[in-house]
Amino acid sequence: MEEKDNAINRKYELTANIMIKNLWNRKFEAFFCKNKEAALEKAVSLIPDDSSVSWGGSVTIHEIGLIDQIYKTNLTIIDRDKAKHIEERFDIMRQSLLCDTYLTSANAISEDGIFVNVDGVGNRVAAITFGPKNVIIIIGMNKVCKTVEDARIRARTYAAPVNAHRISSSPLLKTPQNTPCSITGICSDCKVDECMCSYIVETRMCKTQGRIKIILVGESLGF
Repeated sequence: MEEKDNAINRKYELTANIMIKNLWNRKFEAFFCKNKEAALEKAVSLIPDDSSVSWGGSVTIHEIGLIDQIYKTNLTIIDRDKAKHIEERFDIMRQSLLCDTYLTSANAISEDGIFVNVDGVGNRVAAITFGPKNVIIIIGMNKVCKTVEDARIRARTYAAPVNAHRISSSPLLKTPQNTPCSITGICSDCKVDECMCSYIVETRMCKTQGRIKIILVGESLGF
């Protein structure tokens, strides 16, 4: 098992070294952390003091302990999960678009530095694209794909169906139980109200130099 882990870790590190250069060439700030502990430390260091902070739906940022750590600071926190009803939740998500630092992950990223996100409501991709002053994206190396086409396929056929099941546990949301992917596990390019893929956004360049920071992590994180 140790030999296998060492081989995978070496592959992650070698791939990340190439990707870091590609991401900087696309005007992102990019970093590689070997594990989630280092990723947490790096992410916290990138959040300016006295910031307002919010985040989009992401298993990854919870897995590295980032949200727990944020709540130990004096930062101003905009947390949609504190909402008592769906209208308040959407109001908080709108407020998130004007926060100083936005935290999230990506559904997939290509080796040449283009990342892909699918979004049912659109708040997460909206914040990544425009709004918050800074965006920090933490991505496990398990989400790396050879090409952007591979990244699109991963986002639609793997991440979206799994997310459909994850979101169905929220008492505030209209559950995606009627989406084909939640029933069969396979994307059917649906058009139902609960569709997980209303918005599909490829981010190929950071328009404002360094606004988007990407932390690649040498572990399997999220899905």
